[in-house]
Amino acid sequence: MTKEEILAILEEKQLTDVIELIQDAETGDLEELELVESLGLLWDETLNREVLQLLESMGVSIIYVTDDDEEGGEDEGAD
Repeated sequence: MTKEEILAILEEKQLTDVIELIQDAETGDLEELELVESLGLLWDETLNREVLQLLESMGVSIIYVTDDDEEGGEDEGAD
C-alpha cells in the first residue's frame, strides 16, 4: 500500500491523530514511537501493519513495550 493510499484510508476513517504522526515523521519531529505490542496503533490489523511499516520506512523507530512496562512507568510517576 502506498503512503497516499494509507493517508486516504486514514482520512476516510477520520483518524487524524495517526495522520499527524505520519506528518510528524515526514518533518523529522517523530523519531520513535512506543507501543504496547498487544494493542498496536490501530484496531484494523492490516492498516496497523501498513502504518507501522510506513513510519519505519520514514526513519521512525518503533519501540514495543509490554503491558507490565506501561504499568510500571505509571507507578513510578505516582511516587
